[in-house]
Amino acid sequence: MANRLPELRKKRKLTQNELAEKSGVCRSIIARFETGKQGISARNLERICKVLKCKMEDVLQEAS
Repeated sequence: MANRLPELRKKRKLTQNELAEKSGVCRSIIARFETGKQGISARNLERICKVLKCKMEDVLQEAS
């Protein structure tokens, strides 16, 4: 199942590096989550959502 993080991140015109810097979440964690190779903790997802100004459910929805 693909998540919507790449779509939401690009909508805010952020690179993975920029999102990592603003959220305090390691870029490699973001990259592995975006590709579906690794899950993500609720804490890190919350930090990312705060930067993207979205809900956790928005990220976890299946990408179209």
